[in-house]
Amino acid sequence: MKKTYRLRDIIRNGFKDSFYIWKEEWKNVFRDEGVMIFFFLVPLLYPVLYSFIYNNEVVREAKLVVVDDSRTALSREFVRRVNASADVRVVEFCPDMASAQASMDRKEAYGILWIPSDFSQNLNTGKQATVSLYSDMSALLFYKAFLLTATEVSLDMGAEIAASRAPASTEKLQQIQVQPIPSESITMFNTQNGFASFLVPAILVLVIQQTLLLGIGMLGGTAREHNRFHTLIPISKHFNGTLRIVFGKSLTYIVLYVFVCLWVFVIVPRLFSLPQVGQPLDILLFLLPYLLAAIFFAMTLSGFMRTREEPMMVFVFTSLILLFISGISWPKEAIPTFWRYVGYLFPSTAGIQGFVRLNTTGATLNEVAPEYQLLWIQTGTYFLTACLVYRYQIIQCRRKIVARYLELKKKQR
Repeated sequence: MKKTYRLRDIIRNGFKDSFYIWKEEWKNVFRDEGVMIFFFLVPLLYPVLYSFIYNNEVVREAKLVVVDDSRTALSREFVRRVNASADVRVVEFCPDMASAQASMDRKEAYGILWIPSDFSQNLNTGKQATVSLYSDMSALLFYKAFLLTATEVSLDMGAEIAASRAPASTEKLQQIQVQPIPSESITMFNTQNGFASFLVPAILVLVIQQTLLLGIGMLGGTAREHNRFHTLIPISKHFNGTLRIVFGKSLTYIVLYVFVCLWVFVIVPRLFSLPQVGQPLDILLFLLPYLLAAIFFAMTLSGFMRTREEPMMVFVFTSLILLFISGISWPKEAIPTFWRYVGYLFPSTAGIQGFVRLNTTGATLNEVAPEYQLLWIQTGTYFLTACLVYRYQIIQCRRKIVARYLELKKKQR
């Protein structure tokens, strides 16, 4: 019976201490303006700002200047078709490349189309003709508009010229020679080929991890600065167990980020009409281990922050790197093996890959099982590492208290 009562007391005290730590961490969050910026202001404004900037989805009528050294009917037809497209608008014909470059320098145009003098001659003699395209790479959407338009026009004109050299007996046969297999390009899940629909969902996932890293890291650095022993653990009887500390602190972040996730993943996409074709229950089940993994990952790294400024110096610049190695802006199969495995150390990699497939392409939870399992593995792993970090801090705090006590006793003697 004594053992039963003792175990019951231990459990009761554990819950009381966890609840006390939860309240203290809650107070720490709302006392710190910097933490509130990362926990509330950044998740509130950054997704809105990013979605608003790219809300137009695509670039239309990108300004292009032409240098036509051929000055023939074929070159003029090529330019006419380029200008007739929805994505490109020819704003000027320049006599030479120097004038065209000057127009780009003045931002009157963002690309140059150069047609060489032997363009028509090569086509008429059965040789391959080339045109050169130059683009201002400060905005990749301009380059995409110019390249796709020029490629489509060259393919269409090439097929028509090839068919004209071998005339068919009927108009129907002539059309078959131009297009032997009728085809139509249909973009799935992102019908507008829009930049926002493609990238913003990944940004939303990354915002959750990065703000947790910055906020929890700042809390850890602040705790060290305010503690006279420079440890994460304050001198209190309630902070006397590893699990109660980890559970109490993590519960604070979970409660706060339930509302943040609701804003980021539900309200913002609806405000800007971003693709949302996934099953809500599947998305919810997927985001649960992602949020837990990101919290325990941030708690683990917070143990290495000695000042409140360190998280900003260490974590802010990683956002762009993590976006690239996540496999959303570049195929993950084309990423070098080393960096691909480095990416899987971060919850954002599996989170981005799985969330985009669930939310944007309508995949089921079974179809993202590898990412889902990886997030649960990361949750367990980073929970253990967070416990190790706080256990080490408890031991360090006790050692310093004992050392301080012995020092005072020595002075009294």
